[in-house]
Amino acid sequence: MTLDPGAVAPVPDAAKSCGFVGGGLKTYKCVMRSGLTFPSGRAVTAQDVKYSFDRVMKIKSPAGPSSVLSTLGSVSAQGDTVTFHLSSPDATFPLKVATGAGSIVDRTKYPAKSLRTGNAVDGSGPYTLTAYVRKERADLRPNPHYKGAVASAGKPVRLRYFADGNKLNDAWQERQVDVATRTMPASVVSRLSASDPGQRFSESDSAEIRNLYFNTRAGSPLHDRAVRRAVAWLVDREKLVAKVYDGTVAPLYSLIPTGITGHTTSYFDKYPKRSTEKAKELLTEAGVKLPVRFTLGYGEGRGEGAAEAAELKRQLEESGLFKVDVKGYGWTEFQRLYGEGRLDAYAVGWVADYPDPDTFGGPLVGTDSAMNTGYSSKRADRLILASQQYAARGSADPDFRALQEVVASDVPLIPLWQGKEYVVSTEDVGGSQYLSDGTGVWRLWRLNWI
Repeated sequence: MTLDPGAVAPVPDAAKSCGFVGGGLKTYKCVMRSGLTFPSGRAVTAQDVKYSFDRVMKIKSPAGPSSVLSTLGSVSAQGDTVTFHLSSPDATFPLKVATGAGSIVDRTKYPAKSLRTGNAVDGSGPYTLTAYVRKERADLRPNPHYKGAVASAGKPVRLRYFADGNKLNDAWQERQVDVATRTMPASVVSRLSASDPGQRFSESDSAEIRNLYFNTRAGSPLHDRAVRRAVAWLVDREKLVAKVYDGTVAPLYSLIPTGITGHTTSYFDKYPKRSTEKAKELLTEAGVKLPVRFTLGYGEGRGEGAAEAAELKRQLEESGLFKVDVKGYGWTEFQRLYGEGRLDAYAVGWVADYPDPDTFGGPLVGTDSAMNTGYSSKRADRLILASQQYAARGSADPDFRALQEVVASDVPLIPLWQGKEYVVSTEDVGGSQYLSDGTGVWRLWRLNWI
């Protein structure tokens, strides 16, 4: 399955058809298209689909998508039919199949319980990988064997990687790239306009968010809920957005962002105004030794991460209640460290995997969440499961509102901001406004050279 631009329901891609069967939301069945092949020429089968989903669940990488499939009990395959057996009713499961967690790999090329080594890729999507140089580039060409929802993959594309946003901007200014997005410096984005000559610029709403996550395990300085609540009283999102991001993002006061069903302002309701007095009162009543010292990690080269961490450090230390050690890490090491629970606090961006508030529930605050905070709440888990049983998604609104109340009270994370989608391209590239719609799907095939 895949998602069309702006759509809220997935459409068949490698599947010919998919749907719930048996009169409930616990058995989901897909029938494969015929004639699908991998780059090697080997047929894509239902067994490959089963293998791919089983593999995600067996590896269960902290940086992987297994948390998206939390309701998947088992997968069976017979002939051209794949059947997903769910552990609980989940109306959002079709959307989850359409995410990266549902990518189909060649079972003869990928180990069943570990990551594949080397640079080769064997998938069945619109593109094939022809060359890859780590931290430099990836070359893609249309897959001649692809049959699916995308009518045409267009032309070959070279993706270039840059160490940070400033280097990306330098390459854009020198016209070494035709399209730039995602990590352009906020100071540059804030000055861009659709009326600027010699380029195309688009801005659209996005469900991209950034949260400050806490290690809630015993032994961490942030294990005590009173300490996390104290931090919530001290974070000033308005200043963070203005000083670090030049207003290119908006302050966020909830687990679920603006524009998504169930959005509330639960953090604003509980912590409406920065207050050193309230924070100190909490810590004193809890008998916490002051100042509280903890480490704040961030991923280097990822937007304004360093400046953001510095501003959060300033805000917390200004109160006299905290001492924050800030440290940056290369992205891979950063993911490994917070995945192993070795950082006290860490700020990470999150792009919605699918257009439903559920993508901000289990993966972020459910037990065994993708953010690996160690947080586990029976009430939160019950609300997440309850919200998944409604095919009419508006009916889940009360559960999502209640979930956000629980999270704002327990504070396993602090929402910081919600972003927008910015893309700038040269005049001879069309379709850049369709490159992304904030769902996490990157539609390179929508680009065309005029």
